Amino acid sequence: MDNGNAITQIFLPLSLAFIMFSVGLELAIEDFKRVAVQSKDFVVGAFSQLVLLPFVAFVLLSFWSIEPALAVGVMIIAACPGGVTSNLMTYLARGDTALSVSLTAIISLLTVVTLPLIVSFSITHFMDAATAPTISIGNTIIGVFSITTVPVIIGMVVNRYAPAFARKFERIARIIASVLFVVIIIGAIASERANVVDYFKQAGPVTLILNLIMMALAISITKIGRLGDRQKTAITLECGLQNGTLAIFVAVTLIGSKTMMVPGAIYSLLMFPTAIAYVFVVTRRRSAQEMAN
Repeated sequence: MDNGNAITQIFLPLSLAFIMFSVGLELAIEDFKRVAVQSKDFVVGAFSQLVLLPFVAFVLLSFWSIEPALAVGVMIIAACPGGVTSNLMTYLARGDTALSVSLTAIISLLTVVTLPLIVSFSITHFMDAATAPTISIGNTIIGVFSITTVPVIIGMVVNRYAPAFARKFERIARIIASVLFVVIIIGAIASERANVVDYFKQAGPVTLILNLIMMALAISITKIGRLGDRQKTAITLECGLQNGTLAIFVAVTLIGSKTMMVPGAIYSLLMFPTAIAYVFVVTRRRSAQEMAN
């Protein structure tokens, strides 16, 4: 097995599994009950991510001149749930961290079905039959389920039966997950370094605009829905920070396309400055309000 295969077949899946396990460590059955009680917050967040995000991406790509494989890559990242970084950023912004974790975990479960369907549609729509890779929806569902849902459930089990260990390991796991995420993104960009400038010119602007539009829409929708400030912060960051590791895993490991992974990697780089700027504005505004009171 060469280094490239070792990374895509072993390191990437194991890293993604650990990242999802770290999400599960923060999740308990009570969080699902909480979703039922505060259903409005969850429904707004889930609709924004599961429906609005892929729709906005599709509309943008319908008018944007971009290589077909890269267009599919943009749809892959748009179909992904929020990542572990959204939970961390929500915590730093003093948003509703429990809602953020619940959205990340539950939407990760739902995208087991929605992601393969969106990817299959995108390949058919944006690519011609001669160049389109063959993809089995059933195998993709199994692959996404085994690498996202199973680790989340294992993390929940650990949290349920070994809560003391889960609390101690949770912070370490979050740091490890963040480091793995960064390593995977850098590795993805480096593996396509010969084409990265051209790909960035094509996919960079559309992914940045997608990110900004979704964060703006999330802010608007939560205002219209009259959600609290902490809930608005959580949903905005969930819509802006996607699971780039999952996007790369789907593109490289399940589909076998390095080109399709590039938008996910680029989006993952661009989403940090916008999220950090948002967190900075939110925390300063909240501190000013607290001082005024």
